[in-house]
Amino acid sequence: MNNEFSVHDSTGFSSYRPGGVAADRWVTVRHLFDEGHVETPAEKWERGQLVFESGDYIRAAELLADVAGEVPFQTDLRLLLARAYYHSAQLGKAETQLREIVDRDPVEHYAHLLLGRTLQRQGRPEEAAPWLRLAAAFGGELADV
Repeated sequence: MNNEFSVHDSTGFSSYRPGGVAADRWVTVRHLFDEGHVETPAEKWERGQLVFESGDYIRAAELLADVAGEVPFQTDLRLLLARAYYHSAQLGKAETQLREIVDRDPVEHYAHLLLGRTLQRQGRPEEAAPWLRLAAAFGGELADV
């Protein structure tokens, strides 16, 4: 299939086509999928975001985990990594990331919410309840937990 987004299959680019990702965003980052290109942590993060947005959560987690090793204190990166783990059912890894985030940034609303949801999904509703209450409080809502 040839179109404005197709490149050699060996680059991996063609397996990550726009699917909820703006087509112009894909075109501007084509170089990230070129063989031999040495990515900076910022470029890896960008590629991880694109792959996450395409719905390939396992691959996104792999890419983002690599970046998190290089840039360990970026909360936004760790949140996206936790989301990739959550969506790919790697719940233990998601929980680990989220606990690190709330330890470093105790008022990070979304980390509390996702940690609560992760614990619920693991069948641990009693552990999830306080996290969900905190998330609701930080969000200015009443908790139903």
